[in-house]
Amino acid sequence: MNDAWGSLLAPAKPVRRKSGKAAKAATKPAKKTTVARKGANNIGGVKIAARSKAPATSQSKSTVPRGASFKDGTHESAYGTRSYKLYVPVAANSATDPLPLIVMLHGCGQTPQDFARGTGMNALAEEFGFQVLYPAQARDAQRNRCWNWFKSDDQARGAGEPALIASLTQHVISEQNVDLSKVYVAGLSAGAAAALIVATAYPDMFAAVGVHSGLGVGAAHDASSAAHAMNIGATGRRHDTQMPTIIFHGDSDKVVNPRNGRFVAIRALEPYDHLDMAEKTGRIANGRDYTRTSHRVGRGRPFVEKWVVHGAGHAWSGGHSAGSYTDPKGPDASREMVRFFMRHRTTAKRRSTPKI
Repeated sequence: MNDAWGSLLAPAKPVRRKSGKAAKAATKPAKKTTVARKGANNIGGVKIAARSKAPATSQSKSTVPRGASFKDGTHESAYGTRSYKLYVPVAANSATDPLPLIVMLHGCGQTPQDFARGTGMNALAEEFGFQVLYPAQARDAQRNRCWNWFKSDDQARGAGEPALIASLTQHVISEQNVDLSKVYVAGLSAGAAAALIVATAYPDMFAAVGVHSGLGVGAAHDASSAAHAMNIGATGRRHDTQMPTIIFHGDSDKVVNPRNGRFVAIRALEPYDHLDMAEKTGRIANGRDYTRTSHRVGRGRPFVEKWVVHGAGHAWSGGHSAGSYTDPKGPDASREMVRFFMRHRTTAKRRSTPKI
């Protein structure tokens, strides 16, 4: 790939702030909605405390709590070798039940450490008791550390990077106390596109997927079509199976056209016979407006949920400024993804499908 292509895959230059200025993501009630309602969220059986005007957010912490671990590892498989970081919360030391696992795929130009800081997912892991796996893309696989979502050889089960990520996930499951029914994957940008590919290729392993500023499965097949999809948008291909999906996209994204977020939602909805739609709007105090569209059966859990963050660019919504490509002014994508994830699980029948 040439330099222009490498820069196209990379998100726009991040706006960094002094680490001492933590982002606040308090939710201000709007006429139609209040995302953070008292008693509204329940993650893994643990109710989130009612949020005040200045709630706790998924902010990054530079230190690991005593009893927790954030270790490096390397996984070798028939599909390649990748390094990774794994966060295991304090709760793992005394947990009698297996813990959920969230796999986080970074964007172009990022690293697992950077992605962890920006998303604040480790802080949520401590709050709600789950483990977090951060695979690292290798420079010899893509020089700007982008996941190769746009290559035909990396878009299907049993081959390329999807099989490598699934193999790494299975490796961590075999070594840690993981709840097999609660394994999830999410990502940003190229990582979001890769996360969607992995989730739809391995629905027997992953119970839900989070797509932040990403593109649909099959939106491109090479560098040229990837550039077109990022600039103009691409519908991608139809999903073969139902996969609960939560989507975040800024409507001022200049790197990945916001139309791609709409296409991801359309494809995610197609395998379902019928879901009721509800749209709500809100605003983050001293921050951004957003529109959340939920698709569910009646008043049940959402199966497809799409957040449009108004005025936001190509950055993780509600993220911490200590990491790159974050937008502290937006709704807390990390917390909302965790809330969405923990309401979904794979069935024993689905998990019986042969892996990798």
